[in-house]
Amino acid sequence: MWRRIAALVLKEFLALLKDRKSRFVVVVPPLFQLLVFGYAATFDLNRVPYAVYNEDSGALPEELLARFRGSPHFHEKARITRHEEMTRLVSEKEVLLVLHMGPDFSRRLLTGGTAEVQVIVDGRNSNTAMLALNYVRDMVTRFNREWADRRGSAAMPAPLEVRAWFNPNLESRWFIVPGIVGLLTLVVTLLVTALSVAREREQGTFDQLLVTPLRPAEILLGKALPGFVIGTFEASLIVLVVVFWFEVPLRGSVAVLYAGLLVFLLSAIGVGLMISSLAATQQQGLLGAFMFLVPSVILSGFATPIANMPAAVRFLTLFNPTRYFMVVLRGVFLEDMPLDLLMAQFWPMALIGTTSLMAAAWLFRRRMY
Repeated sequence: MWRRIAALVLKEFLALLKDRKSRFVVVVPPLFQLLVFGYAATFDLNRVPYAVYNEDSGALPEELLARFRGSPHFHEKARITRHEEMTRLVSEKEVLLVLHMGPDFSRRLLTGGTAEVQVIVDGRNSNTAMLALNYVRDMVTRFNREWADRRGSAAMPAPLEVRAWFNPNLESRWFIVPGIVGLLTLVVTLLVTALSVAREREQGTFDQLLVTPLRPAEILLGKALPGFVIGTFEASLIVLVVVFWFEVPLRGSVAVLYAGLLVFLLSAIGVGLMISSLAATQQQGLLGAFMFLVPSVILSGFATPIANMPAAVRFLTLFNPTRYFMVVLRGVFLEDMPLDLLMAQFWPMALIGTTSLMAAAWLFRRRMY
């Protein structure tokens, strides 16, 4: 019995290794994904962009701010003088947090009182916000300890006041759950389309399909439409669960959300059909979908911020439609972002979808003839 099993195992290894494509798939993609994930999947924060809103002309605020300027974890992006600038910088994600010192900061400290340091933090990504706040607390605590030692006091002279915008309680659920809408929609849509043409070939019905009056473009359209229907149904079901079960607020327009969903489905279906046009069997189609799916999730900004990734990895994310849909989902759910502000996310998804569909049509005709 064991001899027969050993012979079968040997046969499987020989069948796998003698095919050049199989050898490539076994060796190269895992190494590539390891390199990408090793750099992209990090929860460390480096050079956190922040702005300073200092209404005090004294030296004590600058003494505190010097600690932030000398830290590798922070990068001062702007000095602002009006509240409106603070709103714009945080809303447009130019800075992650704003340090605000009031006009009587120095006077209160010098007279033995307390002067609050206000931190306005972007709470859309609660994990990143909490990490940044920990760094800020460490800086302010060191300043308090040294000031108290100099004055011979045990009190905390500069307590920290934190305000989190868009996610007041910094609940990670508000950040993670809307992103799951995009991930699950991508998984279902990609699998449905990536296996469609390959299934026809494997079952032997592909040739029967070719002798019908349908033209190649019509066949591709017929393969794409089920993906749109299933993807829209799946996303709608998940959105209902997110809003009514997990109680994540949907602050934006449902129409804008569905407009982004349809453009995202266009790109996902294009990629799926391109994979299916290349695959000869369902197993190859499934493997191709998996090879695209895992990097797409890691490089989407779902769990780790894209800004923390190296420049080369950030460049790769530009070709990932899930990256743009994550911005649309969180923008509509948490920020009530209008359509005009989200157009910068819509057109890359539309471009990826159009390009991949054209490539799928070309590959389909090429494999036909």
